[in-house]
Amino acid sequence: MQKINLSEIPVNEWLSPKGKFGSSDQEVSIALGLDLESNDVRKRHPFDVTISRVRPGVALCPYHSHSAQWEFYTVISGRGRVRDEAGFTDVVAGDSFIFQPGEAHQILNDGPDDLVITIVADNPVGETCYYPDSQKWQVRSPVDRVIRGEAVAYLDGEE
Repeated sequence: MQKINLSEIPVNEWLSPKGKFGSSDQEVSIALGLDLESNDVRKRHPFDVTISRVRPGVALCPYHSHSAQWEFYTVISGRGRVRDEAGFTDVVAGDSFIFQPGEAHQILNDGPDDLVITIVADNPVGETCYYPDSQKWQVRSPVDRVIRGEAVAYLDGEE
């Protein structure tokens, strides 16, 4: 058995240049040995667990859908809004929700406190993402690249 305490996992912070997107993440699965680049089933866990903290007024990431990946969320604390193809839904601590492949989604913190969520995602090989707002694709195989006919920056057209 592998075991780790959240206090031992480093916090990786990122914020987009204009501050519209960002989070402070603890990559639980990576701390437990996940290797996303490997095709070895013992190194590439069947799921990826992350604890994300999103500050008020910020979105976790741009609105996007996955070609093959499922994502499961549980709100640990705070409140926010989830954007999907039907619009916006309020979420609060204790709420859980899931997105299947092809369902566009985005998590936003519109509350006064940090929004803390647990994210569990499966790890399909050859996964791609589509960003409807900026009409671009992220292709992860054979190399991670964001494209719109030619390679572009990850946040191109988002802020």
